[in-house]
Amino acid sequence: MSDATVYQVVVNDEEQHALWPARTAPPAGWRVEGFQGTEEACMAHVDRVWPDIRPLSLRRRLAESAAGTGQASGLADDSAASSPEADR
Repeated sequence: MSDATVYQVVVNDEEQHALWPARTAPPAGWRVEGFQGTEEACMAHVDRVWPDIRPLSLRRRLAESAAGTGQASGLADDSAASSPEADR
């Protein structure tokens, strides 16, 4: 049996995306993004429009940190923290 539910894509203030049944209003803190369809179509849309799943506040913080340190990616090199020598 196929799922006949129509879904809509919803977004929160952190630019996180989710699927929600189109027949109901999204929960508090979420707004309708505008795309709706089958679960599969909505998931494909989310994959296209939301390539970086980190919350907006984290992306901003990393970008500010990168601007202050000159790092291009905004990601700290944590290889030292994960090495056995870091415990010594």
